[in-house]
Amino acid sequence: MTSAEPSFDLLPGAEESPVILHVPHSARRIPPEVRAGILLDDRALERELDHIVDAHTARLAQEAAGAAEVTPWRFVNRLSRLVVDPERFPDEREEMLAVGMGAVYTRTTHREALRPDDFDPGPLVQRYFEPYARSMADAVAGRLAATGRAVIIDVHSYPTEPLPYELHGEGPRPPVCLGTDPFHTPPRLLAAAREAFAACGETGLDSPFGGTYVPLEFYGKEPRVSALMIEIRRDMYMAEPGGPAGPGLTRLAKALAALVAAAH
Repeated sequence: MTSAEPSFDLLPGAEESPVILHVPHSARRIPPEVRAGILLDDRALERELDHIVDAHTARLAQEAAGAAEVTPWRFVNRLSRLVVDPERFPDEREEMLAVGMGAVYTRTTHREALRPDDFDPGPLVQRYFEPYARSMADAVAGRLAATGRAVIIDVHSYPTEPLPYELHGEGPRPPVCLGTDPFHTPPRLLAAAREAFAACGETGLDSPFGGTYVPLEFYGKEPRVSALMIEIRRDMYMAEPGGPAGPGLTRLAKALAALVAAAH
């Protein structure tokens, strides 16, 4: 990957759609120059990717978009979250700094060293995090301009058994976890998600992961931006860790398409 190549894609939907399916953690790709700064050998790195990647979520969003009557927009990260995690706060507000998982990870899912203690995250933040954040903000601004509102649906997955890095791993782990924000998640959107995913099993709220992703320039300020995080337990649709997708993915894609329809 050269410096001219983007590390993410904005895949256009219908001009009248306010919905953006955001897929930040589905990729495994790490540019060679970034790989050089990671301490793990190749085998250990592949195992770490098996644990940390939200495998097949880009496909899930793609199938849902294809099934939707009004096509949503999709913003898809094409690089691993081991390069940068675009959903972290880039400063001391980020609680995951406590386990070495801020915008640039220094520890693994098992709290082992991923990068040297003296690693400078600045160049990675500048090269990858900041352009991603700007482009996502532009995508949201585009939906606001076109439709008067924006609805960000964050598409994630999580392991059936808690991993050592999880700060809240002792809580419930339902088939579908809905992450919310008190400012950006309206009751109507939450109710629509519960209804859409009812056929997939129990839905829980903000456990084991909570919150939503909203670009910082809108966060807590712009009520026309709604957001909801969908966290799907991986045994619902794939072999863990890092294995192939199963038939459950199709059912989940239909549920996500139903949520997209309701969000319109």
